[in-house]
Amino acid sequence: MNSIFDLNGKTALVTGASSGIGSHFAGTLADAGANVVLAARRTRHLKKRASELKHAQSEISWVKLDVTKRSSIKTAFSNAIARHGRVDIVVNNAGIGFQGNALDISAAAWNEVVDTNLNGAWLVAQQAARHMSADTGGGSIINIASILGRRVMGGVAPYAVAKAALEHLTRVLAYEWARHSIRVNAIAPGYIVTDMNRAYLESPMGEKARAKIPQKRFGRPADLDGALLLLASDASSYMTGSTIVADGGHLQSSM
Repeated sequence: MNSIFDLNGKTALVTGASSGIGSHFAGTLADAGANVVLAARRTRHLKKRASELKHAQSEISWVKLDVTKRSSIKTAFSNAIARHGRVDIVVNNAGIGFQGNALDISAAAWNEVVDTNLNGAWLVAQQAARHMSADTGGGSIINIASILGRRVMGGVAPYAVAKAALEHLTRVLAYEWARHSIRVNAIAPGYIVTDMNRAYLESPMGEKARAKIPQKRFGRPADLDGALLLLASDASSYMTGSTIVADGGHLQSSM
C-alpha cells in the first residue's frame, strides 16, 4: 500500500460498527493498519465483530455507545483514549432509516431520526474535536451522509433532511476546526447493499431503482473503501469540508 494511505499508529473510532457499513469500515481501517474502536449500542454484535478482526495486526477494542446521549459519548471516548492513548480518526456512521408519508409522520418518529442521524453525529464530532484539539495532534472526522441529502424522493423526509443538514454541518465544522488541524469531510453513498436493505433492493421496487443507476448495479460496502481510506489518511491532508459521492452515477441520472 502507498505510504500516504498507511494508518499504522493511528486509532480510529467507528460508530454504528455493530453491523452493515460500519462493521465493514472497521475491517477496512484495521487492514490499513489502524487500531480500531468499534462503537455501537448492541454489545453482543460488537464483541462478535471484534473477535472476527483479531487476525488483523491492529489492536481491536469495542465500547458501548449511544450517539444520542452526551454521557454515553463522553464515556466511550474516555475509554477509547485510556486504552489507545488518543483517537485520530472518527467515522460518524451511526444512523437509522425511515419509511413513511410526510403527512402522517409523528413528532416522535421525526425526532428519533433527526436525533440519531444529525444530532448524534454532531455530538460525536464535538467530543472528538475536544480531544483532538486538546493534544494539538489534530485528526480526521468522516461523516457518512447520503445522496438522499441531495435529491428528493418520497417517504424519507426526516432521513433526507438530516443527511442534507449533515453535509452542511461538515462544511461548518471544517471551517471552524481547521485551525486545530482537524479535517472534517463526508462520504455520500448511493444504494449500498447491506443486510438492512437487501430485501428492498431485491424487490421489484428495488429493481426500478437499480435501473436508474448509470452503472446498472447497487454498490457494495467495499465500493466505499477508497473514499474512506483517502479521507482517513494523510493522502487527504489538504482536503476539508469536502463530500465524496459514491453512487454509481445515480445523482447524475436524477438531474
